[in-house]
Amino acid sequence: MPTNRRPRPAEERAALEARRLQAAELFAQGHTQAEVAHELGVSRQSAHVWHTRFEQGGVEALRSRGPTGPDPRLSAAQLARIEQALLAGAMANGFHTDLWTLERITVVITQLTGVRYHPGHVWSILRHRLGWTLQRPERRASERDEEAITRWVQQEWPRIKKGPPQKRPGSSSSTNRPSR
Repeated sequence: MPTNRRPRPAEERAALEARRLQAAELFAQGHTQAEVAHELGVSRQSAHVWHTRFEQGGVEALRSRGPTGPDPRLSAAQLARIEQALLAGAMANGFHTDLWTLERITVVITQLTGVRYHPGHVWSILRHRLGWTLQRPERRASERDEEAITRWVQQEWPRIKKGPPQKRPGSSSSTNRPSR
């Protein structure tokens, strides 16, 4: 079954690079920019830019330059330390309950690494860099009695589901009383 997930940046870069290298092969074989654009399903402008780069620097000029943007503020080693702290639980990190919130995780990240993040950005780190998903605790009373619930479902619920007993036939008339 096909998935609708967006490709990861590294996968996307690799796919785009493969398309540019395929264009380089076509240019080397003597194809025109318009033919390359049509063949690869790209705009003529893209084919023109690729052709110019190919002529100036060869195939190497069409290779990916790697990820763009600034380097992450947390290294892989720091992320591993944070993940271990989160797996140990909130109580092990000095909180009174074992429930993680973004604010608490922000505090742990700051304590372990000295790097400060807004709690809203912490979710991006958890989701995209650590691969974590949202987990919500089940809401159950601490006084919950499983045996009483099972007994009620087996004995009382079938009786309630049947409804009240029908001792006499009903009448379809709204003005006449039912006959006895």
